[in-house]
Amino acid sequence: MEFKNSQKLYNKGLVNLVGAVNSPVRAFSSVGGNPLFIKKAKGTKITDVDNNTFVDLVLSYGPMILGHRHKKVQKAIDKALKNGYTFGASTKNEIKLAKIVCDAFPGMDKVRFVNSGTEAVLSALRLARAFTGKDKIIKFSGCYHGHSDALLVAAGSGLATLSLPGSKGVPEGAVKNTLIANYNDLESVKAHFENHDDIAGVILEPVAGNMGVVTPKDDFLKELKNYLESKNALLIVDEVMTGFRSKFGGAQELFDVEADITCLGKVIGGGFPVGAYGARNEIMEMVSPLGGMYQAGTLSGNPIAMAAGISTLTELKKQNPYKQFNEIASKLETVLLESAKKHNIDLVVNRFGSMVNPFFTKIKVTNFEEAQTADTEKFAVFFWEMIKNGVFLPPSQFEAWFLSSALTEKDLEKTSKAIEAGMLAISKM
Repeated sequence: MEFKNSQKLYNKGLVNLVGAVNSPVRAFSSVGGNPLFIKKAKGTKITDVDNNTFVDLVLSYGPMILGHRHKKVQKAIDKALKNGYTFGASTKNEIKLAKIVCDAFPGMDKVRFVNSGTEAVLSALRLARAFTGKDKIIKFSGCYHGHSDALLVAAGSGLATLSLPGSKGVPEGAVKNTLIANYNDLESVKAHFENHDDIAGVILEPVAGNMGVVTPKDDFLKELKNYLESKNALLIVDEVMTGFRSKFGGAQELFDVEADITCLGKVIGGGFPVGAYGARNEIMEMVSPLGGMYQAGTLSGNPIAMAAGISTLTELKKQNPYKQFNEIASKLETVLLESAKKHNIDLVVNRFGSMVNPFFTKIKVTNFEEAQTADTEKFAVFFWEMIKNGVFLPPSQFEAWFLSSALTEKDLEKTSKAIEAGMLAISKM
């Protein structure tokens, strides 16, 4: 398999793009080598500029849950394009998609569409502060919520420390109201409340997807929600990644928890830039033009994105592929573990719905610290062997693999053979 044209484009891109990419993970920094440049995609397959075709388990990091260019979604997009691209005014489809989303999330009466998950989250935090009249937000180490200043923070050495900026250009003042807790550790949350009386709420991914796939322990989410209610603080659930990926609606419902504010993205846009935040009426009525919390966006509710979202969610509800997703994920877990055992490689596999992640470690992964015990050098070898054998993975040990409802038995056979090749390559390190 050759990557000559990707190499040429990478060299050319270095001139006018930062690192030849527009998002850091695409740079392949954690796996070595140069990034692949993609030409097209259809169904379960993605093709690079060297005409190498791969089974796609990235799916644009989640949105393409029906596979690429699903015929019904494509038809809806084509129809919308004929009417114009953007109006800066309201359209009927904004109302239609809002109803689909709100109906899928108990406790969500109103939603506001934005253009990205980052935008949804930063707006949700502002809303939580506006509603409670408090300033501080607790986030969990290893949970990623976009690149807004207040959330680009790294945990300190203690459980109840103030955060430090996790990126250059983020002033300490921007993160002074952000506190760090440990995922799956309620006591680390309580420690902050013991030291601060101005905490507006806690934000978390119900299933963490940016430290790998890490699920909540036992009744962690329920106990967290109950505790927050006792403190008059809000639970902000970031379902940008998990929304519509484990059921038609949110992962929170599977854990018997109802968020005060929910953030969405990815799947609800069907591949177009869409984010959203929603809540019950008393909270959402704080948002302008009904209330004093200001948030706006010229391209919010873009008509093409709304059409793609409506079509995607309508088809997804019709297909109801969630049992299928669990079965496929279970098969992949078995293949991964059996192949690793055959080659005497330490491996644990975490999965949830249509999200899967193998960790090259021997310990169970329930938080960011444990995830970091994974051997990233082994993952890099595994990644490139998967690429060479026709399977496109996220280029990071700490990113989830995503499944689409278009996956076939032939795709799974190819993926299984690639996994075996990857484990064999690791055994020769």
